[in-house]
Order: sequence, then C-alpha cells, then structure tokens
Amino acid sequence: MDPVRNPYAPGAGQRPPELAGRERELRQFEVVLERVARGRPERSTVLTGLRGVGKTVLLNAFRSMAIQRLWGTGKIEARPEQSIRRPVAAALHMALRELAPRHRAPDRIEHVLGVLKAFAQAKSDDGAGAKAAKGGPRWQPGIDVPAVRGRADSGDLEIDLMELFVDAASIATDLGVGIALFIDEMQDITPDDISALCTACHELSQNGGPLIVVGAGLPHLPAVLSAGKSYSERLFSYTRIDRLSRSAADYALTAPADEEGVDFGPEALEALYRVSDGFPFFVQAYGKVTWDHALRSPITAEDVEIAAPEAEEELAVGFFGSRYERATPAERDYMRAMASLGDEPVQTTDVATSLGRRPSSLSPARDSLIKKGLVYSAERGTIAFTVPHFGRFLRRQPD
Repeated sequence: MDPVRNPYAPGAGQRPPELAGRERELRQFEVVLERVARGRPERSTVLTGLRGVGKTVLLNAFRSMAIQRLWGTGKIEARPEQSIRRPVAAALHMALRELAPRHRAPDRIEHVLGVLKAFAQAKSDDGAGAKAAKGGPRWQPGIDVPAVRGRADSGDLEIDLMELFVDAASIATDLGVGIALFIDEMQDITPDDISALCTACHELSQNGGPLIVVGAGLPHLPAVLSAGKSYSERLFSYTRIDRLSRSAADYALTAPADEEGVDFGPEALEALYRVSDGFPFFVQAYGKVTWDHALRSPITAEDVEIAAPEAEEELAVGFFGSRYERATPAERDYMRAMASLGDEPVQTTDVATSLGRRPSSLSPARDSLIKKGLVYSAERGTIAFTVPHFGRFLRRQPD
C-alpha cells in the first residue's frame, strides 16, 4: 500500500477525510442557523464528551457551516485562570470584519468597533485588562477607530459582555444573518467569566439578538455552567458526543479508502472496531497504521493484527504518555488507583481505600488532576478519566 495515498488523519482537531456518524448533529445545527437568521428564538449550543471523540472537529464543521451562510464567526480556546475578555474581543473583531464589507452604513460598523475596542481595553475588576499588573503598555486590539466611552467598558465583565453582545448582534440583524462565537475547552473558563457569559447569553435569548455561543468541553461542562448560573440548563442545548457506532466507524474507514480504490475485508473492519472501540481518534490512528502495513487490497484482519502493536505504541507515547508525564508522582498514584478499579467512573472513597488514605488527604491530587484536564468529576463523589482507554494504558505501565 502506498503510504503517500494514506487517507487517514489522526490529529488534534484535524478533520478526518469522512466525518462519519455526526449527521444528526450537523442537521440540528443547520436548523439552529436557519432559525436564528430568521429571528426565531434558539438556544446556544454546547458539545460535551471525552478526549478523542471529535468535539473540536465538529466545532470547526459548525463554524464552516456558519461561514457558508455568510455569518460572522470567531473562535477561542479557553485557558485555565485566564480571563475571556481579550480572546472574546479578538474573536468578535474577526466576526465583525467578516460582516463589515456587506454593511451599507460604515458609521454603524465604526461605532460597534469602537465599543469593542473599549471592551477590550477596559480594566477588569480582577485587575486584568487595559494595563499589565505593573503598569505595562496599554493593550492595542488592532482596531483603527476611537474607543467609545460609556459602553461595555465598566470593568464588570457581566455588564460589558452583555452590552457588547447586544451591539454586535445588531450588526448581524441589519444583514439578516447571525454571529457565532465558538469556544473550545469551555470547561476551563473561570467561574466568574462563566457567570458573565451565561448572563450575556440570557440577555440575547430574551431580546432575540442573532448571536449564539457554541461551546465544546469535557463531560462535566454542564455542571460548570450550572454552577455559574442556575438557569444554564435551560439556556443551552446540550449534545453529548460519544464513540461511533459500528456502521459509522466502518464508513469512516471505507469511504476514504474507496476514493483510493482500496477495500477492507469484513474481518478487518471487525478487528479495527474492536481495537479502536469506535472512538474517532483511535479509528483514524489504527486505520492509518494498518494502511501502511497492508501489502495489498483488500486489507485483512491479519494486517490489523500486525499493525495494532505499532499503533498502540504511538498512542502510548503521544496520546497517553504526554498526559501521564504532566502528572506529579502523587497524581500518578491517584490515577493508577483509579485504573485498578476499572474503566468506568469510580467512587472517590474507593480510590482512597485502595491507597489506604483518607479521602480528604487526596483532595489536592484530585483537584490538580481536574485542573490539568486528566480526570473529571462525573457526579458528586465520583471521578473518571477524560481520556478513553487511559485506565488500560495505566494498567500496562510498570509500577
């Protein structure tokens, strides 16, 4: 098999050659785009799921759909303990730049850009904003208009974000389209900023402004949003992204192979589903290595058997190993104890019992692992890995 023609693409957020198994989500978002553009009420969207299920890929696909409908779009990736003020300003600046050439009133565009500039430069209550902590230079967002004073510049992110969203949405209303703000790793937004974001979305939902937030994050993201505002469960439309069905995983492999004139034997597809467990990243990873090892078409179960150890080694170094190396010795002990209890969410008390410790003494390790994105609290008193098959990886590691 020619490795140059290998169609599979295992990568972080990299779109696979065939986005299989996500037709329902794509249709649902198409309806959201059409309803918002027509002034119909619609909730913002939140995607949740483990690492490797394709949340970022789907988020990017949604953005492409919005761009095709001439929406203004911007995207950010949230980071722990970082205010969203500047990233949101940059994302909305991009969205407004996409809409500006079609708008017939340049003065309206300049006014909203001035509000955006004031928002970006405002000094927040927490000290973040216009100037660095030690009197550094004023941040310049690259907007060549004067800042508009008295609008979205109070320093209170909840008020400022609400006013900015309303003003930006008014530009989209003029054009009969919408604005979509895409937020990846949404669970990493600070609690205060989550509260402000929910308030702004709530205001938009009440006045019908055509601006939506489309977020993606780990399975505990709904709990993070609920802690920010109790009404968040009614504010967002939640979609859980999971592993692919057998038919979808098969199609993700066979559709791009057909384009290259290559077939898979039924036993090979069965073997690939068994080792990948239907997780999209694993489907691509095992598919790529199997293609490179296969001598000819059709690809057989023997090809999968020969290739699987190499794929597992690559995953052990990159997908699993890089995460494992980020953990401290105490955190690794905690994760190994979790892995010894199985692959499903486990009770934190059971982890403590396994380690012969009091649960309270393990709180620092658990909280640090959550902040690093290695585990999440599935529900009160339980803990689970954010990465599929991570427990299996840990059980194979030497003590």
